[in-house]
Amino acid sequence: MPAFRLRAFAKVNLRLEILGRHSDGYHELRTILQTISLHDTLTLAATRGSRVDLRIEGDAPLAAEPAEGNLAYRAIEVARRELGWRRGVQARLIKRVPVGRGLGGGSSDAAAALVGMMRLAGKRIPDARLIELASSLGADVPFFLHGGTALGIGRGDEIYPLPDAPTRSVLVVSPRDVAVRTAGAYQWLAAKPIAARAAELTKRRAVSRLWSFCALCWSVEGASLANDFEEAVFPRYPRLRQIKRDLLRHGADEAALAGSGSAVFALFRNPAMARRAARWFPGDSVFVCETLSREKFRRALAGRGKV
Repeated sequence: MPAFRLRAFAKVNLRLEILGRHSDGYHELRTILQTISLHDTLTLAATRGSRVDLRIEGDAPLAAEPAEGNLAYRAIEVARRELGWRRGVQARLIKRVPVGRGLGGGSSDAAAALVGMMRLAGKRIPDARLIELASSLGADVPFFLHGGTALGIGRGDEIYPLPDAPTRSVLVVSPRDVAVRTAGAYQWLAAKPIAARAAELTKRRAVSRLWSFCALCWSVEGASLANDFEEAVFPRYPRLRQIKRDLLRHGADEAALAGSGSAVFALFRNPAMARRAARWFPGDSVFVCETLSREKFRRALAGRGKV
């Protein structure tokens, strides 16, 4: 029976602006996403039965939950229906990306599951349909079919690849005592001045304005990390603000909240500096990694991967 192993990479938001909320409840985002080398590992194997069996390792709370609620499980089922795959699937997910920390681990697992199922079935889903299926699973999932550096607009699921930023060393600090619910973070934003800009900022913007945003906010000449969630999350979780300050004090060029949190990440000039800074967070989960270009991401996703 064939089996395939895939890496599901995490992401950070180099820039994240919340422009307002639509009448359907979804928020309008403008963000620059970046894959990093921190990753989960998903293995898929065909079985003679007809059921999906997902085993999760490396994250005790997640492993204790019903597999049917996992995003990777749902992605496998979606792909089976789309591909007409009637055989069973044995899936093993080794979690290394912290769950619920704004790093997109669940969405990346789902994207890897879609790609893995196409390999398992030996069939392709047309790109437009694949993006549609990915978007139905979650706003971040389409990005993980591209990787590298990309602009995300709408809910964040409308993706436009950008020229890759230079490779940077990254330190991710995931505090073990702080968890931020994304829904809660959006509710806290509603009380902030940013919500008053909704009428103006949710209007359709010209492509030239979006590209100006990209050029201004993330250029080769100088990065400028920013995340609108910080103004809502930091007052409620002062420790996250302190982690950001400590990262900057210990040599980071830039630091920001990852998504809606609760991980905080920083960019360093080299891995040695990132490793030295990591020593200042002995009570937290820390990960020294690097930004991942689109080419490296594609090579990893399209690699042999066969078990």
